Amino acid sequence: EPTVRTELMEQIPPIAIFLQESRPKFPTAFFEYLMPIVVRYLTDVNNQVRKAGQEALLILLEQDLVAQSDIENKVCPILLDLSAPDSDDEYKVEAVNIICKMASMLSRTTVEHMLLPRFCELCSDGKLFQVRKICAANFGDICNAVGQEATERLLIPKFFELCSDSVWGMRKACAECFMAVSYTTSPEVRRSKLSPLFINLISDTCRWVRQAAFQSLGPFISTFANPSSAGLYIREDGTLSIRPSAQDVNSNSCQPSNNVTVMSSSANTA
Repeated sequence: EPTVRTELMEQIPPIAIFLQESRPKFPTAFFEYLMPIVVRYLTDVNNQVRKAGQEALLILLEQDLVAQSDIENKVCPILLDLSAPDSDDEYKVEAVNIICKMASMLSRTTVEHMLLPRFCELCSDGKLFQVRKICAANFGDICNAVGQEATERLLIPKFFELCSDSVWGMRKACAECFMAVSYTTSPEVRRSKLSPLFINLISDTCRWVRQAAFQSLGPFISTFANPSSAGLYIREDGTLSIRPSAQDVNSNSCQPSNNVTVMSSSANTA
């Protein structure tokens, strides 16, 4: 029964945490018995079971309970298979969504070598606009996961494609994550490539795209600032924050913090 499998998936994370805390007593129980179930349920015929399996996987990754070997040899291969060009549409949409969500939890090497090539392919998926929409909405997170070199070499050309997509929702998603993408690039790329691209979005024929671009204008401009003098920095959760100067901290040592936080557009996910 699908409901039984779904309930089982919901119990996997707490069981895994218990086994981790009792590792001397159960050194291999999770890897031998539980992890194979999670991987198998990612391809279950029932979508609720698959969803429960995906949520369980993300919790396990967030808690750092999945071994690197299992990630590379079990999890990534099944996601690459599900997101292949000839994969079922529903499975492909789910796979690209889970790839984007787990990218920030994996090592940069794993993401760049195993998942980034497929992500770039999915950005150009001409069959399903839903796939491209997920890629666009999570583009900033992927850039942050792989770093500047891979972003400029592989991702920026794909970002240009998505920014000129025929579906206005794609261009709107790109405008919303523009600051996060810009923050990952060098000042030269920011000035010579991203600035003209942003002007295109701010002049888009669709008013929803223009509105999203204007809302991202301030955060995008902030990426040109020198962090040491402006005090601007990006938190791990993707928010743009202003760090008060040492003089302000000393003069207001007894006062509550005056930090200002602006939500990064990369936090807007599909």
